[in-house]
Amino acid sequence: MERFGLSPLIRFTLLCLYVALVLPLPILAPASLHTPMLVGLVLGLVLVMGLLSEQVETDDTGITVRYPTWIRWLLRRGWSMRWGDIRALVPVGTSQGGTVYYLKSADLNHQLLPQRIERFDAFLSTLHERSSVDTSGIGRLTPPWTYQALAGMSALMVVGELITGLAIVQGWINVPASYPG
Repeated sequence: MERFGLSPLIRFTLLCLYVALVLPLPILAPASLHTPMLVGLVLGLVLVMGLLSEQVETDDTGITVRYPTWIRWLLRRGWSMRWGDIRALVPVGTSQGGTVYYLKSADLNHQLLPQRIERFDAFLSTLHERSSVDTSGIGRLTPPWTYQALAGMSALMVVGELITGLAIVQGWINVPASYPG
């Protein structure tokens, strides 16, 4: 059995973006809401980590897409398809100009081909070998530079927020007295 997780670049980018967007919220909230906001931030982080932990598994019988056991009780999405049931790949254009592909089965079921996984080329090779569908010309949904740029901007946001927080704590920046926090 082979297991493919979400690409580490995509996982890091989305986690960093989450932190960049929610990190200031507990600080900006009124004092009475600091604790609930921190609890919400941590619960949200666990949920985002769960969403980013989806796995694609291939074995002798077919493909299975699911979440790990620790979050599967909450995120019940998932599917499996036997190699012998896969009949074709159906391309569908996206509104951003990309192309996603659906695996079409013998019973006319369609499942979204995972295109944001690590070792994507190895996955496509396995798919082609075991199902005989043509995978030539299939690429990642988005080029890596888009996630690299977003990761860089998100990391800069986090650094800026941390520096601003440090400056406020050290008294280098004065917060107006009318500030509710």
